[in-house]
Parts: sequence; structure tokens; C-alpha cells
Amino acid sequence: MQAYFKVTPPSVHDMVLRLEARGFISRIPGEARSIKLLLPAGELPALE
Repeated sequence: MQAYFKVTPPSVHDMVLRLEARGFISRIPGEARSIKLLLPAGELPALE
């Protein structure tokens, strides 16, 4: 996310927290690589 959006690590952390708060992802705090996407793939925009 940091490279794609060209932002700082704290900004990425804020993005993750916002995505979780809005119900787009779930994660287990303190556990690495625990992010789970809650949207169907068809609802996601295509990335370049």
C-alpha cells in the first residue's frame, strides 16, 4: 500500500484502521498478515 499510494507507513496504518472501521476488512490486532477482505472481488475496482 505504501508504494502504490506513495505514502508513509503511518498513513498506511491509518488507512488500514479506516478500512476496518468501515467494514471493508477484518483483522486480528497484533497478528501479522491477518487482514481479510470482506467485499466480494467483483465489487473492487481494477488496479493499474
